[in-house]
Amino acid sequence: MKKVLHIISSPKKELSASRKLGKKVIDKLQEKFQEVQIKEHDLNTLPHLNETQINAFFTPDENRSEVQKSETAFSDAAIANLLEADILVVEAPMYNWNIPSTLKAYFDQIARPGITFRYIGKGMLPQGLLKNKKAYIVTSSGGIYTDGDLKPYDFTTNYVRFFLELMGIEVVNIFRADGQAIRGQQEATRIGLESITVE
Repeated sequence: MKKVLHIISSPKKELSASRKLGKKVIDKLQEKFQEVQIKEHDLNTLPHLNETQINAFFTPDENRSEVQKSETAFSDAAIANLLEADILVVEAPMYNWNIPSTLKAYFDQIARPGITFRYIGKGMLPQGLLKNKKAYIVTSSGGIYTDGDLKPYDFTTNYVRFFLELMGIEVVNIFRADGQAIRGQQEATRIGLESITVE
């Protein structure tokens, strides 16, 4: 059985192009594999880091107060889901040239030294601890960032790819509903949906 973790970060619902692309990737995965277990994680109610939580992360389990245990519960559950997953589908629409704050908050919750990555060498280089996992990234944007003048401004997919690969996850492909301000949302979404294939 393939276990898939579906990460949704768009605050929009029916009008979200990234949600439509993400759903299509999930549909394709279900077609490809006979048995698929999907865990969906909509980030729109995700808590951002706070000081108590950060301090709890660096406190040994046996020394954590009840408040600290409560503060780490979400992160611990998110990491447990991540460790179980074989495949990630990460929706990352572009908001102001970067990812939504909720997706960054999720990354902050799962980036835990000694659990999802570790530091090695004297230069404190990060090394991912998540192995044998693949990811598909879907994104949407008003402009076209795959080439041309805007390509250097694609901080969205470049950052998501960097983060996942740093954790040890292989990024298989990126699918885009881009150029919505140029092509129109419906056409940009259609092109993005037709580009989707899974390995």
